Amino acid sequence: MTDISQWFQSLPIFTRYWFALSVFCPLVGRFKLIDSYYFLLLLEPFVYGFQFWRPITAVFYYPINPYTGFRYLANLYFLYNYSLRLEKGIFDGRPADYGFLLLFTWACSVILGILIEMPLLMDPMVMCVIYIWCQVNKDTVVTFWFGTQFKAMYLPWVITGFEFVLSGSFLPHLIGIFVGHLYFFFKFKYPVDFGGPALLETPQFLYKYFPNQRQFGGFGQAPTQLRRNVDQPAQQDARGHNWGRGQTLGN
Repeated sequence: MTDISQWFQSLPIFTRYWFALSVFCPLVGRFKLIDSYYFLLLLEPFVYGFQFWRPITAVFYYPINPYTGFRYLANLYFLYNYSLRLEKGIFDGRPADYGFLLLFTWACSVILGILIEMPLLMDPMVMCVIYIWCQVNKDTVVTFWFGTQFKAMYLPWVITGFEFVLSGSFLPHLIGIFVGHLYFFFKFKYPVDFGGPALLETPQFLYKYFPNQRQFGGFGQAPTQLRRNVDQPAQQDARGHNWGRGQTLGN
């Protein structure tokens, strides 16, 4: 238990609690400690029943049964790996900026989830962080099932195709790609490549609760221009199947 506790405490704050709640909520629903109905994002009880927790629990809950168990474990794997890579990569030492990324993508996912009646938000939220990491590290080669290798920029689409084969559904993953692209475009692409204003700035109140800790660094950093852009707020003050395991080109 000591080793597990040390590992858990070593995780950066947002990945730590996102992962923990994504284990806790599905198990609560699986063992019927709380009716899983109350975890879902449903418009009528959310608006008219004043059940304002639903947009939050819909991110962490996923039904566990013989038909969905494998996809749930895949989500946990991707969540852990790619949220960790982002939070310890280009957002290292800047939890407020990573928190704003999650807040923005969550808000967009909730709005789209209500519009298209999508009761579960784990799939699109996990796909958001995968997509953003893959865009920042688009030329990194990743290894997927059966040893297949390709550049990271294709990984979200491969996962979406894989999900379609497994379940016949791909819309939640497409929503995640769309929302992740919104964040990447307005945060990095538009200011750098198009010379536009920075449209996504971390609110100052987040720095109050999650102050910058140190100079960031580590793997998975953005290209030079993007790193210069993402630095601005700071200046202002399983082996298993080896899904998506990255390695630099030429290695």
